[in-house]
Amino acid sequence: MMREEILRLLEKNSRIDLHDVAVMLGTNEALVANEIAQMEKDNIICGYHTLINWDKTSDEKVSAIIEVRVTPQRGQGFDRFAERIYNYPEVKALYLMSGGYDFAVTIEGRTLKEVSMFVSEKLSTIEGVLSTATHFVLKKYKEHGTTLEVKPKSERKMITL
Repeated sequence: MMREEILRLLEKNSRIDLHDVAVMLGTNEALVANEIAQMEKDNIICGYHTLINWDKTSDEKVSAIIEVRVTPQRGQGFDRFAERIYNYPEVKALYLMSGGYDFAVTIEGRTLKEVSMFVSEKLSTIEGVLSTATHFVLKKYKEHGTTLEVKPKSERKMITL
């Protein structure tokens, strides 16, 4: 039970202080640190990331979600394709899907052309890839459970008669 609580707290804020986690869970810091270290060793915690709203910077980035349909090979299933795809540095996320396509690939590049070239020259040319469909991300509203654009609250007071 404590492991899941630690994971929930870290998922919301990976920079949370170990002392604060221990206080919230009613335990000591050493126990929390040991649990986190063990979960990292067991690959339950796979990394820590910072969520950046790139639209608020001068760095240009283009994101796209690519649907990929493949013909899995006997004895290797989808894992062989997944490994080929996730080894590209442009790939930010890769998911095996149910439904009309097999993989959802999230990639980033500097320009639309760069992303398009990646799809046409690298992704589409993998043996066994039947088709791809590229969807460019126009605006991100929420990512990893965090709203990226928070509208300012109106400071006007409501007057009723």
